[in-house]
Amino acid sequence: MSGTFTKSMARNIFYGGTVFFVLLFLALSFDTMKELPKRDNRANLTESVINGKKLWEVNNCIGCHSLLGEGAYFAPELGNVYPRRGPEFIKAWIQAMPTGAPGRRQMPNFGFTDQELDDLVAFLKYSSEINTANWPPNIEG
Repeated sequence: MSGTFTKSMARNIFYGGTVFFVLLFLALSFDTMKELPKRDNRANLTESVINGKKLWEVNNCIGCHSLLGEGAYFAPELGNVYPRRGPEFIKAWIQAMPTGAPGRRQMPNFGFTDQELDDLVAFLKYSSEINTANWPPNIEG
C-alpha cells in the first residue's frame, strides 16, 4: 500500500460507509417496527383517549408539563400521574386550579366539562400504561 490516499480509496471508503450505515438504519427501523406493537398500548385506544389527547394538544399542556420525558419541565411529569394519584385526584386538582397560593406556580383553570375531564383522565391513564422501560425512573416524575 502506498503512502498516499487516492481518489479511489476515498471513493471506496465513502461507498462502504454509505452501505454500512444504510443497512444499519434499515435494521434499526425494522427492529423498531417489530417492537412498537409490544410497547405502545395501541390496543387500549378509545374515543375518550383520543379526545383527551386532543384536549392535551389544544390546551398546550406540554408547554408546562412533560409526558414520558417529552415537553417542558416547568410543571410535573404526567406520564405516571394516574397510578400515583388516581382519577378523582386528577380531576379535583384540575378543577381547583389556580389555588392562589402565594409564591407557587399556578396552573390555569381551563373550565373543562365533566366529560372533558373524563377524557383527559382517560388519556393520562392510557399514557401511564405504555411500556416505557421504567421511565421516568423516579415514581414522582
